[in-house]
Amino acid sequence: MAGGGVEDVYGEDRATEEQLITPWSFSVASGHQLLRDPRHNKGLAFSEAERDAHYLRGLLPPAIVSQEHQEKKIMHNLRSYTVPLHRYIAMMDLQERNERLFYKLLIDNVEELLPVVYTPVVGEACQKYGSIYRRPQGLYISLKDKGKVLEVLKNWPERSIQVIVVTDGERILGLGDLGCQGMGIPVGKLSLYTALGGVRPSACLPITIDVGTNNETLLNDEYYIGLRQRRATGEEYHELLQEFMNAVKQNYGEKVLVQFEDFANHNAFDLLAKYSKSHLVFNDDIQGTASVVLAGLLAALRMIGGGLVDQTYLFLGAGEAGTGIAELIALEMSKHTELPVDDCRKKIWLVDSKVGRSSHLRNCSKV
Repeated sequence: MAGGGVEDVYGEDRATEEQLITPWSFSVASGHQLLRDPRHNKGLAFSEAERDAHYLRGLLPPAIVSQEHQEKKIMHNLRSYTVPLHRYIAMMDLQERNERLFYKLLIDNVEELLPVVYTPVVGEACQKYGSIYRRPQGLYISLKDKGKVLEVLKNWPERSIQVIVVTDGERILGLGDLGCQGMGIPVGKLSLYTALGGVRPSACLPITIDVGTNNETLLNDEYYIGLRQRRATGEEYHELLQEFMNAVKQNYGEKVLVQFEDFANHNAFDLLAKYSKSHLVFNDDIQGTASVVLAGLLAALRMIGGGLVDQTYLFLGAGEAGTGIAELIALEMSKHTELPVDDCRKKIWLVDSKVGRSSHLRNCSKV
């Protein structure tokens, strides 16, 4: 059946379930438009037959260059840059014009390029995001959109979203409040999910929620791309987040994963606790990093002997990652010893990274 629908009892086509819930029409890009579609553009790798079929004849130089040869040329160019940020910009430019080549490059050269598209270079990119901004990446939701967040989500062209990485930019890496310029983090994180985890790029949605910034340098920066106001807190902040979470479920369904990324402590633990019962949520700083560190500790104990409860733990700083790791260690101790979690927390010390004060681990939702 040519139409791709389902034939009903009268011999006529009716829409499939997917077609019924996705009221969009699709067409195959061709010609000039195809060369500016990053998902389907192949650059000089288009064959002679493809150039004729897609009206590309004359729009490209006559040479046909394989994807492998393009990869070799771009890696040569990247290695010629002496400034890491220039490599980052070049990679983002490639992602915006030839998505397949971008991911092939990243997959084939992951050890060399992972630090470019994510930490540590992405930190500098976020600090300078306004000045290096060229084309929009991801979706921006700000306080100006309160009351119409669902409409904003519907502006994103993809409908089959599986994972959202969202930040409010308040604690970007160890760099502090970068406001709207934190977008580099969800964009970079999701590129790794595709390159290393095989998640389709079209199923990924990076989002920045802009509620302002308390970073005076950014507020006075003529190139800053976010709201020029102090960061919203309290009821105003939580109402916007509640509207966002409700809109995500309404637009993408129950199974979409929402990953909270680089929120400040006072919001990160609360958001995770609040929405874990109603949404599929995850915080990589609190949960992902903690699971990796705990796995490392358990592996080390096999070498030196003893159990988790036999050790004393000292953390420099009490950010999301530190407190998440500490809490998971305490929970694991309690699980294997049947000691109360509060007693296990007394084995863990958190030292203030700024002034050197220390204290026992408390309930992480209140740290």
